Amino acid sequence: MREESPEAKRPLRSGYTTGACATATSLAAARLLLEGLVTKTCTITLPRGQHVEFSLTDCHLQSPRVAFASTIKDAGDDPDVTHGATVFAEVALHDEAGVSFYAAPGVGTVTRDGLSINKGEAAINPVPRQMMRSHLEQLAQSCHYKGGFKVHIGIKNGEQIATKTMNPRLGIVGGLSILGTTGIVRPFSCSAYIASIQQGIDVAYKNGLQHIAACTGSTSEARAQKEYQLPEMGLIEMGDFVGAVLKHIKHAPVAKLSLIGGFGKFSKLANGHMDLHSRSSSIDLDELASKAVIAGANSELCEQIKQANTSLQALKLCQQHNVPLGNIVCEQARAVAAAVIPTSVAVEVWAVNKQGDVVGHADWCHGKRPRRLKG
Repeated sequence: MREESPEAKRPLRSGYTTGACATATSLAAARLLLEGLVTKTCTITLPRGQHVEFSLTDCHLQSPRVAFASTIKDAGDDPDVTHGATVFAEVALHDEAGVSFYAAPGVGTVTRDGLSINKGEAAINPVPRQMMRSHLEQLAQSCHYKGGFKVHIGIKNGEQIATKTMNPRLGIVGGLSILGTTGIVRPFSCSAYIASIQQGIDVAYKNGLQHIAACTGSTSEARAQKEYQLPEMGLIEMGDFVGAVLKHIKHAPVAKLSLIGGFGKFSKLANGHMDLHSRSSSIDLDELASKAVIAGANSELCEQIKQANTSLQALKLCQQHNVPLGNIVCEQARAVAAAVIPTSVAVEVWAVNKQGDVVGHADWCHGKRPRRLKG
């Protein structure tokens, strides 16, 4: 029998967050200081009780009161920019009890309001801080150590990796954030990306912006800038995660929300999909044909739409017959969005093509009171 090809389907593999990596390395460094224990692995307990073991790439004393440990982040099958990055901890003993946190090279510093960490502090989120604190306090108790710890967390090449994230726009300068709420990265959950979206909305809201534009990519972001000249803080790069934007607006109810993105992606939103990636939703040409009927398409055009290769081809067919399919898609996408957001928030939808030209628009309406659709 022929062996299975490597392309055969297999279960997707989970990984671990930067917060879990930071916990393992800080604990390993502290153990070296208090117990003189040099190990190649370190086991920690995650917030939901799982015990997981991390392989260490380094663990050594830098001085009698300072130790260093590092590990390679494994994000499993999740498309995480920090997958394969070296996360390290430098832990110093301190005479006063307690645990304090600092940014080592590659971890950023918070410079704006709206995040879960105060301005001026290391971008190490609350759950990772609590994970590290609890492990170090347990170690101190078991070793009868009465002092405290100064913990510096860093990521090798983190400042360069951070340029691929939304950290600069969030006002996190100098590197990446240490993230995670469960310690585990679920495959294709893109939890770090969603957390960045939520943080971006929070920062805009806490800094007084009343209008934000959530965009699916750089082309739609350029259109947003052309239309509104918003400050960079007001531009939210949501990618495919429109649902994350709509749900989080409840916690940061700005006055106006512009959704700007590709026509094909918003045709999915119009059908009620909140994740616009092809792995979660697909273009429905039959639905596009039904929407074209609302816009005035005849039966012959509808059949051509159903046989189209792409959503943009379907759109082009409608444009050739002066059928405003783009507007109908945007109106229905707006209705879906309006059913999720608070009534105080006004929402509009712009659809653009690959060149950034507007191919559809639905004007402002308030949440949960969408305008009656045409037809």
